[in-house]
This record gives sequence, C-alpha cells and structure tokens, in this order.
Amino acid sequence: MPRKLRLEFAGACYHVINRGNYRQDLFAGNGAAESFQTCLFEAGAKFGWRLHAFVIMRNHFHLAVETPEPNLSAGMKWLQGTWAARFNRFRGETGRPFQGRYKALHVEPGHALAQVAHYIHLNPVRAKIMPAERLIGHRWSSLPLFAGKNRPDCMEAGTVLGESGGLADTPAGWRRYVAYLAVLAEEDAKRRDEKFGRLSRGWMVGSAEFKADLKKELAAKGAGTERFELLGADREAQNEARTELWEERLRTAATLLGVALDRLPAAKSALEKVRLAAVMKTATSVSNSWLAARLDMGTPGSVTQYVRRFRLRGDADKRAFQTVLSKVHTCPLFGHTDGGGFSTTRATSRA
Repeated sequence: MPRKLRLEFAGACYHVINRGNYRQDLFAGNGAAESFQTCLFEAGAKFGWRLHAFVIMRNHFHLAVETPEPNLSAGMKWLQGTWAARFNRFRGETGRPFQGRYKALHVEPGHALAQVAHYIHLNPVRAKIMPAERLIGHRWSSLPLFAGKNRPDCMEAGTVLGESGGLADTPAGWRRYVAYLAVLAEEDAKRRDEKFGRLSRGWMVGSAEFKADLKKELAAKGAGTERFELLGADREAQNEARTELWEERLRTAATLLGVALDRLPAAKSALEKVRLAAVMKTATSVSNSWLAARLDMGTPGSVTQYVRRFRLRGDADKRAFQTVLSKVHTCPLFGHTDGGGFSTTRATSRA
C-alpha cells in the first residue's frame, strides 16, 4: 500500500469537518455537544492549537484551526478518540460515532481564514435554526465565547475581527461583527451559496499563490504523483490535486520531448502522443482514462495498447527516450528546486 502523505507544517490552518456515522444526530442528546466542546478545548490546550472559529451542529462539526506545530493529525486523533470513548461510555454503546476520517481543507491565513470563520459562524442560519442577529445565542459555537468574558486561551479572535474591518475585541466590536454576519446572510442566495460552497469543497481555500506554495510543499516531501494523500481530503479533493500533479509532469515531459501540447496531431496513435503516454505510464501512477482524455487517444484500453506496442518495438529502450525518462523522474515538480519548507504570512495575532 502507498504511504499516506500528510501535509502538515508549523502555522498551517485548516477547515475541519466531520459528521455522525450514517448522519446520525450525534450532538442532539443531553450533554453530547457540551462534552465535545470540552474535549475541543482540552485538545486546543494539549496541542497548542489556535481556534479561530467552531460550531457544533446536530450531526456534524466545523473547526477553523491553526496549528503552530505540525500536529493536526495527532490532535484530531486525540479529540475524536477521546470524545468517542466518553460518548460511548455515557450512552453504554460501542462502535464509531463518526462517519470516518475527518475532512480538512488547507486555508490561507488572513482573509481566506476569516471567510471560513464567517461560514462556520453562519451555519445555524443556513440550517434555519435562528436568524443571524441572534447568533450569539447559539450555545455551541465560538461566537458567544468570543463575545463573552470566559474565553478559553486557545481561542484566537484577531483574524476574525481584523478581517471584518479592524473591529475591536470588545462587546461593541462583537455586536458589530454579528451585524456584519447578518449582512452576509442577506446576500443573494445563489451568490451566497456559490461563495460559501467553495469554503468546504476541494482541498484548499485561498489564493493561486497559496495553492502553488502548497503544491511545492507536496513536491518537497516527495509526493510525486504516485504516493500521495492529502491530510483529511475527500476523494474529489484527492483527484483534483492528483490530476494537477499529473498535468505538471506531462508538461515537463512534453518540453523535454519537444512536443507542443496545444498542437498535438489528430491521430490517436500519433508517435508524439504515444511517447508522452509511455513516459507518464513509466514515471507516474497516471490513469489510462486521464491520458486518453488529455491526449485524445481514444479509450483507456487504446492507451494501453499503444504504449505496449511502443515498448515491444524497443522504442522505450532507446537512449534518447531513456534520457528523457530519467530527467522526468528527477525533475522537481512545480519548479521547486530548493527543497525548502513552506512559508506563508502568519495570521493576525491575538487582538
């Protein structure tokens, strides 16, 4: 089995989501949400997390969490495992309360992280539990704790307030923030759904530059295109990121082979296409279906046959082809050459 690459680094921020097994109402029972919130604060203290927002709904939870140390995986294992043990012991049950592995999207610090926090705070509004102007009354959310007097040390208000117009960390500042959330909630429904939908899908939330930096970090960790699993990403997000890696390798191969990807011959078995496919099949774990669609080579089975014939003719053994193949194997992805770690601007410190 390929090893699972876990993209964790100091200062990383995530939008974490998980649901009850079979979408059961995990947190609807007496004491369940309170117990989970207690475990969350314990995890924050134990792992040094900074919670920028959270909400606990009937059958799922959302977290906007910053990890000063690269420990999201360890922290989530402790959080969910500890709460599950307490949950099962309290109810006299056994089994897994959660549907499976949590989903965790990488989030760019600053504006993008604040947008995720707004999305999380507005969950009760989208669920039609209460109107936006009454959100401070939703008990199982970071919002009333931010606005109150007994805020846990792990909660971080700076990004939310700073990216909402530089509001003060005072009761008046939080009232203005709730009013701001009400304005967001009143936006055109279609536009709002499109905007907020992007904050819980895929594998990252942020700018193109942030996405490029994440991909460089994947390359630096040796993910390549073969052995690769983003931390907490769902199948759709995995496929999206993996195909981006394949595309980068394909462009590298095309450059080395002198092939113009935007001017490929029409014939499905054209030598240029077959050489590219042979390189990709040898140097990566690319799927036949992706190659067939990307290079217009017909069916996935056709790709297999064309590459097989190419190899049987001995073309894959020729020195020129082997030279290209070795360069594709060793060429760094995404232009990453220094092997350095990921760096990004830190979120605003505590207000």
